[in-house]
Amino acid sequence: MKTQMLAALAAIALASPALAAGDAAKGEKTFMRCKACHSITGADGKAIVRGGKVGPNLFGVVGRKAASAEGFNYGAGIKEAAEKGLVWNQEEIAEYVQDPTKFLQKYTGDDKAHSKMTYRLSKGGEDVAAYLATFSK
Repeated sequence: MKTQMLAALAAIALASPALAAGDAAKGEKTFMRCKACHSITGADGKAIVRGGKVGPNLFGVVGRKAASAEGFNYGAGIKEAAEKGLVWNQEEIAEYVQDPTKFLQKYTGDDKAHSKMTYRLSKGGEDVAAYLATFSK
């Protein structure tokens, strides 16, 4: 009985997505660095986090197809990733913010792909991704 219980718990743990790795509260603080370029504006047009317009609005980014926010001029690298099916999830956002160009090269298989996002977040990407997940549509 004990062995079966442990096996069941292990199976549940392995089947669960690794989304809980980030801390949304920490991510909110870390996002203050991101708002120089990005805002979070709700579907109703209300600013949740006022920020720059250099990058796309990040409201609903988790679960959204890459390069699909209306009104933003995306670069070729992210458009290529979108054509290959990239839909943002927390893990991919966390990896992307560490090194956007490296992420796009890996995802697309194109060593010439690059990102227009030059900022790198050396740590806290999981937290930012968890924070952004709180603004899902």
